[in-house]
Amino acid sequence: MNDLSHSRLSRIPATIVTGFLGAGKTTLIRHILASAGGRRLALIINEFGDIGVDGDILKGCGDLACAEDSIIELANGCICCTVADDFLPAIERLLALDPPPEHIIIETSGLALPKPLVKAFDWPGVRARLTVDGVIAVVDGAAVADGRFVDDPEKLALQRQADPSIDHDNPLEEVFEDQLLCADLIVLNKIDLIAAPEQARIASDIKALLPRATKVIASQQGRIDARVLLGLGAAAEDDVSNRRSHHDEEAEHDHDDFESLIMEVDAIDEAAPFIRRLEAVAEAHDVLRIKGFVEARGKPMRLLVQGVGNRFQHSFDRPWESGEARCGRLVIIGKKGLDAAAIKRMLER
Repeated sequence: MNDLSHSRLSRIPATIVTGFLGAGKTTLIRHILASAGGRRLALIINEFGDIGVDGDILKGCGDLACAEDSIIELANGCICCTVADDFLPAIERLLALDPPPEHIIIETSGLALPKPLVKAFDWPGVRARLTVDGVIAVVDGAAVADGRFVDDPEKLALQRQADPSIDHDNPLEEVFEDQLLCADLIVLNKIDLIAAPEQARIASDIKALLPRATKVIASQQGRIDARVLLGLGAAAEDDVSNRRSHHDEEAEHDHDDFESLIMEVDAIDEAAPFIRRLEAVAEAHDVLRIKGFVEARGKPMRLLVQGVGNRFQHSFDRPWESGEARCGRLVIIGKKGLDAAAIKRMLER
């Protein structure tokens, strides 16, 4: 075996899981952990907003594949903007484990661009020890079907008539497409929420966007076996130039089009009226994502709330721990200009 082949075999594979806000990345990773077959996995979880909701969910999965010291949370911005400051130290911590992980899974924030992260694997200190086994893009099929990532043509025409100088770039569409353009595998998730003809149309539209052949597989609640997702062998760091992006010409990338709010929430009596309030907030303020934990009075378990647009799910995810502060907190993500005061009033109503 030549030195190059030996080097590739000895490097630890890493899988980058990307996808827009609420696409189902964390749920997909839970299924990977459940079907890991004893493989030692390590996780890097990146969130937009400083409530570690996704990391907390994965730490509570109860599976040996995700021991707590193998999970690192990065909650101070999108990893694509903080590669040197956050990603590299996180990698060093995981590689120092004894024994080291057999596979590393990186969940990017819903607003992160995966290409800068792939580029980091080409840095000499990283390339010698890691390889990108594959970039998996998770797509919220229901959000695509609802037109979340495309502009309304009639609305755009009216805007142009009123002011031809208006910049009509759609930041949601750009982030969504950049995630797809970098992918080695695309998971069309939440197919239970869309009809079969719509599934076929979305898959066809995605394939038409991509400059290279990329497999699209359908899933419901991210239920895909680890054997399908891990072991792609893409070595994406060797193929960065073929993964074009809307932001290739930018010296630096930022997320100035988006912002997040952290809201403290008092204990609630019933889940249903509270969810209706959240739906009203999402509708009134064009919120992209709401997630967090709430205390329900008289209940021993914590209420997990997750919303994409005005679609919400809630469940009691785990008991409150002894001595744990039962304070409800939500992270609310939307386009720049969220009215924090108005949202707070609606939540307290």
